[in-house]
Amino acid sequence: MAKNLINKYIWIIDTIQRYGRISRDELNRLWMKSSVSDGEPLARRTFYNYRRGIEETFNVTVECDQSTFEYYIDTSGGEQDDRLRNWLLDAASMSGMLSDSHDVSDRIVLEDVPSARGNLPVVIQAIKDSCRINFSYRAYNRVNTKHDITIEPYFVRIFKQLWYVIGFNVKDGMIKTYSLDRMSDVVIRNEHFEMPPGFSAADYFKDCFGIMQSKGEPKYITLKTTSNQAKYFRALPLHHSQSEEVHDSYSLFHYRLLITYDFVQEILSHGSQVEVIAPPELKAMVVSELRAALDNYS
Repeated sequence: MAKNLINKYIWIIDTIQRYGRISRDELNRLWMKSSVSDGEPLARRTFYNYRRGIEETFNVTVECDQSTFEYYIDTSGGEQDDRLRNWLLDAASMSGMLSDSHDVSDRIVLEDVPSARGNLPVVIQAIKDSCRINFSYRAYNRVNTKHDITIEPYFVRIFKQLWYVIGFNVKDGMIKTYSLDRMSDVVIRNEHFEMPPGFSAADYFKDCFGIMQSKGEPKYITLKTTSNQAKYFRALPLHHSQSEEVHDSYSLFHYRLLITYDFVQEILSHGSQVEVIAPPELKAMVVSELRAALDNYS
């Protein structure tokens, strides 16, 4: 029942989002043609209850323009609220579209990724309640599972389809990052904590490419790409600091970033399409990795 209700919420969000503005009569017409309606019309009282449920569940407000009696998604709010809302709307739109596509499911190929569904609700609840969490953890680079880890969860982040929680490790006395799919036996402890004064989740990774931190200072980085690769970087920038110089047969992309292992791996993943121009230490790291890879074939 709960799953069916969520699907209805998602369908309403997706439909209004796609149309921009829509009357209740038109929404009801589309509703009757959808798989979530069960053949029942979208009654006025039911729609009112669904609007309230959508706001409580997704923090998405369905407003009504009294001059035209059309419904729309309220996108007002701060930058961080807008970012989260847009992410939820994109996810809802995709989910709603796929839920109505069972008849062509054999022609929709999805990517298999580790799931965080079990741990994410627990971690977010701990963040909301400002409570510590305790768990076991098996890191990707470790054979054995480490038990009895306690952290104060500061925030969560998704990167390359994996969810992470970033928090203060009580035993080690430092902020650490944990992948939710590697966590097990996650429980919320009845131990409250206070966020450090002035701590900003948005600023924590502002000089990073991905999920890894570095104690060094951010560097000014220049990457040279082919004209074809440049199109992908424009469509999906590697970092918010990205700027571009366009030349006849290539582009130069400039960044201000910490040099981290995951950024080096990102550069390597593009092969001959990307060349490091500066700084020298980043270029040396990439060359060293390429030589080590070549040695595997000698």
